[in-house]
Amino acid sequence: MIFRRGRFDELVDRQLELFEEDRASLLAEARRADHAWTTAAADESEELYGDYQLVVDAVGEGLYATRETYAASLESPAADEFRAAFDRKARKRFGRYASFLQGEQ
Repeated sequence: MIFRRGRFDELVDRQLELFEEDRASLLAEARRADHAWTTAAADESEELYGDYQLVVDAVGEGLYATRETYAASLESPAADEFRAAFDRKARKRFGRYASFLQGEQ
């Protein structure tokens, strides 16, 4: 089976690499918050989940801003194609931290 790369794949890969470098501390905080709430006692987990969700939202908002900054420079339907490529790769690379992108476009 031959897989063909989309026209935005290299660009999105570079953008996500830069995002990961620029937001390394935020992504580390998200991992720590995830571990904290999933290993917490029942009486602490609700508050810690709230803290985790705030960090996840910050990551998602950053991904959204990155995506939309470039998408705004494109005409439709190229902008939609770029968004789809970005969302696919962001979800693959960042998993649940990219859940903010679901349904956004």
